Amino acid sequence: MARPLKDALALDTPERVVDLLRRGPRTVDDLARELGVTGNAVRGHLAALQRDGMVEAKGKRRGPRKPAVLCGVTSDAELQFSKLYVPVLTELLHVLDKRLERRSFDAIMRRVGSALVGNRPLPTGSVARRAAAASALFNELGGHTVVEKENGAFLIRSFGCPLSAVTFEHPDACNAAESLLGEFTRLDVSKCCDREERLRCCFTLRELPSRPRARATSSTRQDRASARR
Repeated sequence: MARPLKDALALDTPERVVDLLRRGPRTVDDLARELGVTGNAVRGHLAALQRDGMVEAKGKRRGPRKPAVLCGVTSDAELQFSKLYVPVLTELLHVLDKRLERRSFDAIMRRVGSALVGNRPLPTGSVARRAAAASALFNELGGHTVVEKENGAFLIRSFGCPLSAVTFEHPDACNAAESLLGEFTRLDVSKCCDREERLRCCFTLRELPSRPRARATSSTRQDRASARR
């Protein structure tokens, strides 16, 4: 006997919707037919998945009356399903650590961190505002941080480490995060991580030291005088 169509969540989980969409784009009617539920049930799950950034429109399919929207998983959703990133990254760092000098390894980590800023809009204003923006960025990347003020500086303290899978054996990998926050805030950022009980990120943020102005030499003054003539 065929199962009756129902809108109950127990009969149509979001995971089953995503699983079908990972196999290829589908319309609401396609999903309803394959899952054995109503179109309204499917629309409810799709709306929730779209809000979470898991599903998006992938075009349209011609129909007898009007085109039907095709839905598929987003590229960000696909990334969440991969379990290869951590082991591949960990093994890559093992290889680099063995083959490179400490200075070269450090330089690579810092260059990676700087590049992670990408096209993000950079925060402006006081050190406090930029520290808050850096904390929000770190949370977006998997951290869980708070901002504190201590001895005239701002500290970003995390209750964990989003890079703990690699920084346990390769502490220098933290330099990527340090460089990222420095490039993002244009502040003097230094690590103060806690590695005693468990890995917890910590970064100190201060204004960059001002560069002293070079005193003009006699030849420089003569050049300036000649330029004014």
